[in-house]
Amino acid sequence: MRKIAVVTGTRAEYGLLYWIVKSIHEDPELTLQLIVTCMHLSPEFGLTVQEIEKDGFPIAERVEMLLSSDTETAIATSMGLGMIGFAKAYEHLMPDIIVVLGDRFEIHAAVSAALPFRIPVAHIHGGESTEGAIDELMRHAITKMSHIHFTATEEYRKRVIQMGELPENVFCVGAPGLDHIHKLKLMDKEELLSTLGIPYGRKIGIVTYHPVTLEKNTSEVHISELLKVVQKFPDIFWIFTMANADTSGRIIGRKIEDFLNKNPDRGKLFASLGQLRYLSLMKHASIVVGNSSSGIIETPSFKLPVVNIGKRQLGRIRAINVIDVPECNEKYITEAIHRALSSEFKNSLKDMRNPYGDGNTSDRIVEKLKNLRLGEQLIKKKFYEIER
Repeated sequence: MRKIAVVTGTRAEYGLLYWIVKSIHEDPELTLQLIVTCMHLSPEFGLTVQEIEKDGFPIAERVEMLLSSDTETAIATSMGLGMIGFAKAYEHLMPDIIVVLGDRFEIHAAVSAALPFRIPVAHIHGGESTEGAIDELMRHAITKMSHIHFTATEEYRKRVIQMGELPENVFCVGAPGLDHIHKLKLMDKEELLSTLGIPYGRKIGIVTYHPVTLEKNTSEVHISELLKVVQKFPDIFWIFTMANADTSGRIIGRKIEDFLNKNPDRGKLFASLGQLRYLSLMKHASIVVGNSSSGIIETPSFKLPVVNIGKRQLGRIRAINVIDVPECNEKYITEAIHRALSSEFKNSLKDMRNPYGDGNTSDRIVEKLKNLRLGEQLIKKKFYEIER
């Protein structure tokens, strides 16, 4: 049987990988080797490895790498620890294919460690652009170290080929995060409000704000500006989700906690919601505010207005539900939220379609993983020259 190792390091990324992991696990021709790392193993970030265990997936290896600090030195050191841990995992498991998603530092470590083992790497969500984050550099480096590519749009497929990857190894399959929307039975509003302790009779807003990692020492200023805006909308109950374990991410969490301690009626902070509750929130929310990729990729399926702040998602394809605010500025964010909540703007979204696919991405990926021909021709990469 073909052994497929899937690497997951965060709650959000595991949600995107869920149906791929499930399909591999249930396929009699495949063996799942699930490698769990980084934020999943941290109590500070909700110890979300427990969610994976509740889903019934066997965990093949746990790679401890995350230090209890988010300084530049700590992140770089975590990457080094990750490479050591992944090397030991690959030596033990010897998978036929490694599957990774996205652009985070732990994924870069996982792929770098795979190179000496000559194990083919399948990368999901390559070819995208997020010009305000270090993820931009990580993603393209991961692309060049990978052998099989699953992109979310045709434009991203062309970009991966532009980077010299062979067209026959680059597949446009859509975004796997949309599969949940089509396959899960989302919670009705009453159940959601009861489960999360959201008061009845108020609109729901979702806030996810991550550090802009290519800007130094801006996290505290940015989240302070955003919290000033939140104060101006008392009719909205705000659900905050924890920032990633990126440089200066912890200051964002501390500022939100301080705000909610002083204003407990304004919202709640969750370390992890899980896909069912998070997508159910999107279904019933009035607005999403922040700079998360979920605001770009998943929200169009709900026709949900989004206020996207700053440069973190600069370069990503977006649908017409996204209102971009170039600077994290109180005045500009306030104006954008008022516009997003207007009847005129909501009515303009009625006929929109999600540019990231149809919700059948996982089936396409697993089918390719089963049938791809492995061997020297895949490992010995050639640079593909586009004819001018």
